[in-house]
Amino acid sequence: MLSWVNVLLLVSYGACAPQSYDVIVVGLGSSGVTAASILAKAGKKVLGLEAMDRIGGRVKTVPFGDGIIEEGAEWIHGTENSRVYDLATENNITGPDPSFKSEGDYLTAEILSYIKKNYPHLENDKVFIDQVLDLMNLFVNAYEASNDWHDVTTQSSAEGLGGHQHTSWHKHGYKTFFELMLNTYKNGPGLPNLDIKLSTEVSQIVWPKDGSGDVKVSCTDGSTYTAKHVIVTVSLGVLKERYTTMFSPVLPDEKITSIQKMSLGLVNKVILRFPQRFWVENTVYVLVEVDNDGEDLWFTKHGDISTPMALDTALTIWLAGDAAKTTENLSDEVVLDKSMKLLRRFLGQNYTIPEPTGMIRSKWYSNAYTRGSYTFDNLEAPKHPKLRENLGAPLIDAKGIPRVLFAGEATNPIHYATVHGASETGHREAMRIFKSKWYSNPYTRGSYTFDNLETPKYPKARETLGSPLLDANGVPRILFAGEATNPKEYGTVHGASETGHREAMRLLK
Repeated sequence: MLSWVNVLLLVSYGACAPQSYDVIVVGLGSSGVTAASILAKAGKKVLGLEAMDRIGGRVKTVPFGDGIIEEGAEWIHGTENSRVYDLATENNITGPDPSFKSEGDYLTAEILSYIKKNYPHLENDKVFIDQVLDLMNLFVNAYEASNDWHDVTTQSSAEGLGGHQHTSWHKHGYKTFFELMLNTYKNGPGLPNLDIKLSTEVSQIVWPKDGSGDVKVSCTDGSTYTAKHVIVTVSLGVLKERYTTMFSPVLPDEKITSIQKMSLGLVNKVILRFPQRFWVENTVYVLVEVDNDGEDLWFTKHGDISTPMALDTALTIWLAGDAAKTTENLSDEVVLDKSMKLLRRFLGQNYTIPEPTGMIRSKWYSNAYTRGSYTFDNLEAPKHPKLRENLGAPLIDAKGIPRVLFAGEATNPIHYATVHGASETGHREAMRIFKSKWYSNPYTRGSYTFDNLETPKYPKARETLGSPLLDANGVPRILFAGEATNPKEYGTVHGASETGHREAMRLLK
């Protein structure tokens, strides 16, 4: 009887014990999938936990009619040194002032100065100038996801990538970026070391500050998981709502300051599909209601209307700030009615506008797992220049090991508010985990190489590293191999093996 009791106890304990992983990634947007895929490909046992029922975070590709549209991120902002653009092309898919001024103050001064110098006869035309400033305000808000350009600082650390700023994934959709990383593109088999659990909301992360044991992740469905490292990639909006209960022990003061001081903006889209295109192809319409002093944000807070790259029979109405938030509380019928009134008011004199055959709209603020679109530098940013760095700093235990790490566009000091910027932070934290083990090893000093910003300046760096030392007779005496010397398959075991084979063949020749 005693032996049966022991067996039952063992079975019971095994069923209740948390599943253990090398790394748990919380959130599977651009940064989370980047980190999870890198770690899994390197042999780590990884668990990805996503509260929503899909992968992508604030990237959401949706079928619409005979094409697709993007409810969230749409553009590849820059083609030079971009993780996003590089992955697309590799797979043949293309698609001021030193004071703490707001962008509104700065641009207002610049515009007024320009008018005074070049059009002095308009300098006292207050109605015209107010109309111009209102128009520029709309443009800034649509770009920054802000509610008013006076909320945005001119002293920002943001840097754009070189190259074309509005490349897209076209008919493939931004979802392809994630499929390529996860090896599911064109029905790929995925990554064997990566477990993904959707619709799994994390409620608490308990980490061992003294260095004993693993990090424990608890979920609202009652499941628990443990790992040596956890990478948190949730949005700033989610952190603002949950940081007091989500982490134990509590977060350090510097990180709390970042969460409280930083701003998450909001951009929403209303996308209408029509039986056929009635507008001029490749045209962006700027809508300005100059004489409307009413409260209806539909006619006073619109910036522009454009066509999705992958569906030329649809129009996207862009909304930012309060206008974007207001629409989320309206019914589909009201949104559709107001959208059509807007189009007919501005375009009805030049076009016969048919009734739409479908509508999709985003609700990024109402989404409990985003609470907004992307961050911008507000007026607090210049006073606290390390906000983003502190937000992205890991929680380190008493042994110096990073146990809870943070990624996401908000933690990127120079490329925030972009998909490629988010991806960069996922890569950054994956490398941090590798370095925590392999860097301290004097016989490795790291994990594997990657192409950095110096690579384009020295395109033959890997070939040069792998070239042999020849004696006076042209005989190779010292030869070099290793993944770092492989120009195409670096960062992999098979790539390293190829270089060993290459050098063996060199000797046989």
